[in-house]
Amino acid sequence: MSGPDTSGEVVELRVHGVSGASAGEVLGLQQTAQVAGDRSGGFYRPRPRCSETTGAHGVTLEAYRWGDLPSGSAARTLAVVFLLPFMLVNVAIWMRPANPGSAATVKSLCRVLALTLTVLYVLAIAGVALDLIGWKCLSSPRCPTGRSWLSWLNERPVGPRLAVLALVPATAIGLIWRISNRPGRTFDAFRAPDQSGSVSRLGTVGQWNAEPLVGRLRSIHVAAAFATLDLTLLLARAAGGATAATIALTVATGVTLTGCVGLLCTPPLIDRAPDDRRLDGITRTLRTAAIVLTIVVLAYLLASPQPWHEGRGLPGYDATLAGLFIAQTTLLVALSVVLLWRRNRERGATPLFGLGALVIAAAGVSLAVAYSAELVYRMADFLDRDVPTGEGIATGPPRAYTWAIFGFFRAVLVTLIVAGLVILISRRGRRRAAAAIVACDYPDPPAEARPRLRQVRDAIARARFTEKLVPLAVLYGCLSGLGTATTTIGLLGHFPGDVIERNAGLPADAVTFGIAFGSWVIAAIILGLIIGGVFAYRTVPYRRHVGVLWDLGTFWPRAAHPFAPTCYAERAVPELTRRITYLVESGHPVLLTGHSHGSVLLAATVLQLPPQVASRVALLTHGSPLRRLYARLFPAYVDDAALHEIGRRVGWRWVNLWRDSDPIGGWIFSAHRSPAPATTSDPAAIVDRRQRDPDDVVTPASDSVPPPIHGHWPDESDEPFTEMVRELVQRLGERADPPVTPT
Repeated sequence: MSGPDTSGEVVELRVHGVSGASAGEVLGLQQTAQVAGDRSGGFYRPRPRCSETTGAHGVTLEAYRWGDLPSGSAARTLAVVFLLPFMLVNVAIWMRPANPGSAATVKSLCRVLALTLTVLYVLAIAGVALDLIGWKCLSSPRCPTGRSWLSWLNERPVGPRLAVLALVPATAIGLIWRISNRPGRTFDAFRAPDQSGSVSRLGTVGQWNAEPLVGRLRSIHVAAAFATLDLTLLLARAAGGATAATIALTVATGVTLTGCVGLLCTPPLIDRAPDDRRLDGITRTLRTAAIVLTIVVLAYLLASPQPWHEGRGLPGYDATLAGLFIAQTTLLVALSVVLLWRRNRERGATPLFGLGALVIAAAGVSLAVAYSAELVYRMADFLDRDVPTGEGIATGPPRAYTWAIFGFFRAVLVTLIVAGLVILISRRGRRRAAAAIVACDYPDPPAEARPRLRQVRDAIARARFTEKLVPLAVLYGCLSGLGTATTTIGLLGHFPGDVIERNAGLPADAVTFGIAFGSWVIAAIILGLIIGGVFAYRTVPYRRHVGVLWDLGTFWPRAAHPFAPTCYAERAVPELTRRITYLVESGHPVLLTGHSHGSVLLAATVLQLPPQVASRVALLTHGSPLRRLYARLFPAYVDDAALHEIGRRVGWRWVNLWRDSDPIGGWIFSAHRSPAPATTSDPAAIVDRRQRDPDDVVTPASDSVPPPIHGHWPDESDEPFTEMVRELVQRLGERADPPVTPT
């Protein structure tokens, strides 16, 4: 990209939010401008030619478009859907409390939880290939009939049959290994060259060379994945009689899994600096040993003459699955204890009651269990199609998966019911608070404005529901953890319907119907996520709603799960830092304007700017979630110290615009609703500027509809935004320091 002209104007660098807007939309360079009406019908005029290169306030406009980094292509967007559980548990590790004493423990617990998701990924595919197809279907007289892709295995012995079908999960491991390895080479050119000297943890986001850590985690997860496959095969082999070879291979597999867990529980080792590669050789050796062990196990299955245990399911599979669920439950309980013990106990500091990491981790585990259970359930239905009752797959999916679907459906149903109750109970209070704001903003309105006043009141009331999501998230996290725990009841041989009928009196058939319905609900959720991913990629307005999860999750580097989607901040933040440094060194003061998540990118960028560059930068944020969401969700990275450091670095040339009608953005330092005093000793007191939304509730004479309610929509064309740009440009011009000489 070419540099700006040499006339020395201020460059306004705009960074969009989660909308994924085009550069023309960010800059306002469309050939027409709307002068009346609304989005459904309006009147447009051609833009003046001068606005094609500069803003109305006389600055050079430039946009940074990052919307394709989290998605970029339909295939990558769909990958995010299927890797969503991995992404959630990766986000959880960044939601640890601000107390530094909890960092090592939370990291270890989150990383081991992430490892259990990889193990579950392998067990789900092994459940389809080895349990449903290799053991149950091929043992049935009718299931292979008419399926030429299976009939060729029907007459083979059990050992060779399982060895061949084990290539399916082995291929799946190799596929996800390759997918996770590609992004590491994509962002190699985007590394922050120098340390900024920031004391804030937020300033390190995007500055790390995260690929060495991801490479270590990747080797550990690949080793654990192959070891899980080996363990599944060896337990099935041992059921028919444990030989010395079986015991030796099982011990070697257990040592491999123990080594993986041990490495993840030593953050000082796994988190070594990028240039310290001593541990890399150990993790690669562990990965190679696991692959070699898998080859040996497959060869052993082909050559072993021992008879196989006859049973209705793959021996040892149900116990392994239940053991994994027990481990996940134990880890979630341990994580909750640590978070509650280390939470911020200051008055008013209750970000998700200190359980943010637990809520997200439990949601990730619950979603992974639901994905796995649905995969096995759908495959079981497919194999049982057109097979008479009693002649198909007799036992169907493992009981643990039945309990998993029941637990997931129960968590979703109870949360939705409670959410409905919270909406009804809190509506009066939210409307009362919104009515007070409306009465203050629009005193003595005319009678014809009453319908519009109600619309404004309802918009503000809906925006205030964001705070009510905190207890709902905690409730869902707790129910998800409970659902994982109840899957272990399957070990006792009980089904949910029988247990509930015996203890609660509800007919077992009704419970069975509910589980079947829950299975289809999970399928609908997965399908909805896929459709949402496609629409988020193709449709800008739709992306505004679903893009929040995508962009929030992929903003943080992969520090827990190496198979999570790539962190776009590894490119965006260094790229912004370099561009701003270039502009300032070329003699152009820079005004940074960031909307929504764009303000978070700019906050991390400002913390990385060299002092001589930051001294010629101003910051304008609007619709910013820094305080309202990020300070609650990520207290160790976004706190008062980090926000004040951002202000000091730009010389407190910072203005934050916020609206009561915005459900995502909000104030950063103070929630004052009247203009701050002109003279104050605290520069942070004048950062936040509240915008009345809408501008008025009366239809102007030049239009046919009242001014729109913007909510979270960007507002670069509004007069308050333009006024703040003029103010910050003037404050940039008041500096007496000469421009920095290019190096």
